[in-house]
Amino acid sequence: DMNGLSLLKCICDETRFEILELLQKDKELCVNDFVDKLKKDQPLVSHHLKTLKKCGIVKSRDEGKKAMYTISNNQLSELISNVTKTSKKIPILCTDNNCC
Repeated sequence: DMNGLSLLKCICDETRFEILELLQKDKELCVNDFVDKLKKDQPLVSHHLKTLKKCGIVKSRDEGKKAMYTISNNQLSELISNVTKTSKKIPILCTDNNCC
């Protein structure tokens, strides 16, 4: 059973959050879409998608030979959107790696 902290731990990774931001915008993407848009290696992207799927944050469906990924539900999609919007409203967001 997932609680708030475990949900945040699942999305609290740069690549995973970028994947979720893309899905939040584009609704449905395949692995190659993420590789192209994020300029990251396919094995890395696949690893993070697998983690997000295991956490229940994204789901996939097969379309021919490729898997199409979406955010599992509207609440999660809204959460990602709100986190992104909120971060833009914070005047000085901490950039010090030792901060958090």
